[in-house]
Amino acid sequence: MDRMTAIEISKPGGPEVLVPIERPVPQPGHGEVLIKVQAAAVNRPDVMQRKGQYPPPPGASDIPGLEIAGTVAAAGPGVDRFKVGDAVCGLVAGGGYATYCVAPAVQCLPVPKGLSMVEAAAIPETFMTVWPNLFERGRLQGGESVLVHGGSSGIGTTAIQLASAAGARVFATAGSKAKCDACVSLGAERGIDYKSEDFVAVVKQLTQGKGVDVVIDIIGAEYFAKNLDVLGVEGRLVQIATQSGLKAEINLLAVMQKRLHLSGSTLRPRPIQDKARIARLLEEHAWPLFETGRIKPVIDSTYPLAKAAEAHARMDSSQHIGKIVLTV
Repeated sequence: MDRMTAIEISKPGGPEVLVPIERPVPQPGHGEVLIKVQAAAVNRPDVMQRKGQYPPPPGASDIPGLEIAGTVAAAGPGVDRFKVGDAVCGLVAGGGYATYCVAPAVQCLPVPKGLSMVEAAAIPETFMTVWPNLFERGRLQGGESVLVHGGSSGIGTTAIQLASAAGARVFATAGSKAKCDACVSLGAERGIDYKSEDFVAVVKQLTQGKGVDVVIDIIGAEYFAKNLDVLGVEGRLVQIATQSGLKAEINLLAVMQKRLHLSGSTLRPRPIQDKARIARLLEEHAWPLFETGRIKPVIDSTYPLAKAAEAHARMDSSQHIGKIVLTV
C-alpha cells in the first residue's frame, strides 16, 4: 500500500472545504511509528485550522487531525516499545484525518483495556491538554473546588471526570439543561446554564461566598473579569483556549488582593519531549482509571472519514456533548 485516503483543507472556509483526496502513505522516521488509523477525533484546533486561523507547526502535516487510534503498521529505527500489530492511540501535530498517519512513538500509548478504538482516539489530545493544566498549572487537589467552562465539550467532559476522580468539588458551565445534566452525570456537583444563569453568583452561593480554587477556561476574553471574580483567595486561573477573543482588561487590584495565579498553555507546538512526559503521566495516573471504568471518554457521534465535513458541521453547531470521532 503506497497510497492512502486523506482529508485535505482545499481552502480556508466552512466544513465544505474538507475534501477526500489521495496522498502517498507517509514513512516513519527515527523514533516514529506508522499507524493504520481506525479512528481520529475532531478537535476545536482542527476547526480553526480549517478556517485558516491556526496553521500547523513547521514540519507538521497540512492534513488536520491531532489524535488517532489504530494498529502499528511499521516502526522506524529506534522504536523498541511497539511492534507491528499493536493497538495504540497517539498524539500527532497533524495528519490524523487519513488512513495512515505517522506519530512519534513516545507520544503513543497502548489502547486502555476495555476501550474501543473510537474511545481511544478521543483520549490523547484532550487528556494530554487537561492533565497538566488541571494538576500542574492548576495544582488541583482533593478537597479543593474547580469551575470548568465548556463542561459539555471534549475538554470539559474530560476535566470534570478527572477532577471528580481526584476528589475535588466540580462546577461546570454549559449552554442548555441537557448539557448541564450531562456535566452532573459525569461528576459535577452543579451544571450552570450560562445562557440563563450568572456563574459567579451561583458558584459563590454554593461555596458560601469563598469562590473556587481553580478555573479551567476555554472561553477567553469574555469571561476573564468574571473568572477573576469567581476565584477565591490564592485561586488559579488556567487558560487553555480563547474562543471569545484574545485580549481582555485586567484588574490588577483583584489579582493582588486575592493573590491570584494566572497561567495557561498550548499543546500542539510543544517539543516532543514535553508531550512524551505528559504521555507517561497519563499512563501512570489515568490509564488505571480507564481500565477500572472510573473515567471514560464521552463520545457524541461518529462519522466515516469521507464525511469529515459533516463532522465539522456538527462541531460548528455546538450541539455536541463530548467528542466527535471519524472512523476509518
